[in-house]
Amino acid sequence: MVALPVLQNRPAAAPQVQPRSVRLSLTDRCDLACIYCRPAGKEGYFEEKLDLEAWQTMVRGLVAAGVRRVRLTGGEPLLHREVVAVVRFLDTLGLDDVAVTTNATRLERLARPLRDAGLRRVNISLDSLDAERFARMTRGGRLDVVMRGIDAALEAGFDEIKLNAVIVRGENDTEVEALVRWSWERGIVPRLLEVMAIGEGANLKDRVVTASEMRARLAHLLESGDATREKDRGPAGYLYARHDNAKKVGFITGTSDTYCKGCDRLRVAADGTLRPCLATNDGISAASVARSGDSAGVALAVADAWTMKPDGESFKGCTETSAKDVSMRGIGG
Repeated sequence: MVALPVLQNRPAAAPQVQPRSVRLSLTDRCDLACIYCRPAGKEGYFEEKLDLEAWQTMVRGLVAAGVRRVRLTGGEPLLHREVVAVVRFLDTLGLDDVAVTTNATRLERLARPLRDAGLRRVNISLDSLDAERFARMTRGGRLDVVMRGIDAALEAGFDEIKLNAVIVRGENDTEVEALVRWSWERGIVPRLLEVMAIGEGANLKDRVVTASEMRARLAHLLESGDATREKDRGPAGYLYARHDNAKKVGFITGTSDTYCKGCDRLRVAADGTLRPCLATNDGISAASVARSGDSAGVALAVADAWTMKPDGESFKGCTETSAKDVSMRGIGG
C-alpha cells in the first residue's frame, strides 16, 4: 500500500466510537462567501481534487470501514460537475442515508436529477428572508435564485428538507421567528446554528447568539423542556411546536454546549484527506490509494485517521484554539 501522509498537530487520543457517518467535501469551491465561513476572495483552493473514480474507491473503502451514512458537502457540492453521478453511485451501496448540504443556488436545475439518482434528504443553508441582508451575509448571493431552488426541492419530493440558518447578532437575529414560521409553512424543518469559532467564524465571537437566547425568543411557539437529539441524525437538539407536534426546531450549539462525546463523524476533504474532527487540521491523506483504486487501502487509512479523533470527554470542539486555523470551506462544515 502507498505510504499515507499524516497531518497531525497534537497527540492522538483513543476514539470513543467507530466512524459511522461521513461528510464528503466534493469541492472546496463555492459561489457564495458567507461571512462566518470564508474570506471574500478565492485564494487557498486545493490544486488537486479527486475525480469520480477516486471518489467511488474512497466511498467503497469508507463503507468497508463501517460507514453507513453519507452527506455530500462542499464548498458548494452542486458545483461539482458529476454530483448526480456520485449520488447515483452512493445509491447502489445500500447505505442507511444519503444526503446533501447545499446553498441551493443550483438546486432549481438539479433537484429532480438528484432525487431521481437516489438522494433522500437535503439541508439548505438560508440565513435570511430579506434579499438585501441575504446578499450582505453571503457577499453577493441572490435570494430569488435560492428561493427557486427551494421550490424545486419541494416539488421533487425529498424524504426530508431542513433549513440551516446561522444566527449572527446584528445581522439576522431579528429573523429567528420569521425563519421558523416560514419553514413550518412549507413543511421544512428549521435548524438554528450558533456561530462557531472555526476559521472566519472566529472573527465573530462577539456576535454569537446562543441557543438558549434563540429558545427564549421562540418560547411562545415551542414546548418547554430539554432539546433532544435524534439517533444517527447529527448534533442538533430538537424542540416541538406547542400547537403541532409534527413541527419542530433544531438547535446546533457548537459554541455554548459542545457535543464531541460519542461523535461518530469523519470528514473527507476534496483533496482526499481524511479528517476525524471539524475543529482541527489533523488528518491522513488517502488520495493516492483512492486514485489507485485501492479501497482496502482507504479502509486502513480510515482506521489510522480515526486514532486521531480527540477525546470527547475533554476536547471541546469548536471552542478549542485549534478551530480558528481550520478552513470551513476546505473541510466541508
